[in-house]
Amino acid sequence: MTQHDRSLSPATRSTATGEVPFEADTLLYSRTDKRGLLVDVSTDFCNVSGYDYSELVGAAHKNMPHPDMPKGIGQLSTERLGAGLQMLAYVKNKSKDGRYFWVLSVSWPLEEGYLSIRIKPMSEVRDKVEAAYKTLHADEEEQKLSSAQSVANVITAVQSYGFMDYEDFMSRTLRAEVEAIAENHHTQLSAAQQRYFSMYDTVVKLGREVTGLVDVIQAIRTMPMNMRILASRLENVGGPISAISVNYSQMLEDMSSWIKEFSDGPKSTFSRIKGEIAKGQFQVCANDLLTRMAAQYAEEVKGGDPRKLKEQEILEAQAAASRDYANDALKSIETEVRRLSRSVLDMKRYVTGLSSTRMMCKIEAASLGNSDTALNGIVEQLDDRQNEIERRLAQIIELNAGIQGDSAMLRSME
Repeated sequence: MTQHDRSLSPATRSTATGEVPFEADTLLYSRTDKRGLLVDVSTDFCNVSGYDYSELVGAAHKNMPHPDMPKGIGQLSTERLGAGLQMLAYVKNKSKDGRYFWVLSVSWPLEEGYLSIRIKPMSEVRDKVEAAYKTLHADEEEQKLSSAQSVANVITAVQSYGFMDYEDFMSRTLRAEVEAIAENHHTQLSAAQQRYFSMYDTVVKLGREVTGLVDVIQAIRTMPMNMRILASRLENVGGPISAISVNYSQMLEDMSSWIKEFSDGPKSTFSRIKGEIAKGQFQVCANDLLTRMAAQYAEEVKGGDPRKLKEQEILEAQAAASRDYANDALKSIETEVRRLSRSVLDMKRYVTGLSSTRMMCKIEAASLGNSDTALNGIVEQLDDRQNEIERRLAQIIELNAGIQGDSAMLRSME
């Protein structure tokens, strides 16, 4: 083992226990080469870990995590970074004196390795993750899981907490920690963060309205059949009712197809909008970390440490790239909300058709007088459901306009 490939040695006869304290606005930085050996670390990284700079540089980064960490997290990190993807994870690290410190680590792949910036977890997510890690680690030990099985368990655990996938977990978790730190320090979120957070909240509400719309349509799909049964019972006077039921059924099918195309599956319009907003949300938060870290290194360069100039340049380049990624996401969002606006016009035509058919049904009911209370009951149900459809569609239009407004404000910030 050479001096450039060594393990980290704990402090001898250490009796320290518990968690290492550090301020919520502290950023811990490191960069590794392709072999996973540390090339540079920030002063705060040294202070929190308890190791000297000379002890860390050249040591294997994989030696930092605490033994309590599930191996699936490390494997997932290796896979994502190796595939050129960013990585975010809560990590329990061990310090030189035997204590531990939790961080939320965000990592970026580089041509010559990868860099990581860590922040102090302040949100309630960390407690949930810590509990999940205990289960994951125990399963790995007891079941002797392979690397692939450990990674699969991590993804399953993430989804069990309500995240669509790991990207969704990364975006929502980084946002939660950024908001928690801002609240703890009474600082203001950036304008871009506020807009992306607003858009994400809006698209979640949009999803609820679409789900509600699906439920309403499902609830009235049996009504045309009830109308046909009623028409057959009315014999000669039931012909118009039967024709109305056929028209109504067809319009419901058209609406169902529209809803399915909009909301069903990972390639749907809704999934694309939500996914791009999540990407942008992650990137503006990541950009803030990179920019702040670059500024810290710039101060060290000014203070007479030219060795830090390369780290500053790498961080600034990565910050520029994150802005480009956020801009790409914004372009996609703008495209998708325009598509949604056009789709909503189609939906409004369907609703108008339903309204006309409902009116015809009311006319027929009136012509029959009180001879059939069942038809009057169907008309009342159609009225209630129609009103709910129109209300939810109006909400969808309003929420889509909100996303358009936030995206326009983001565009004006460039």
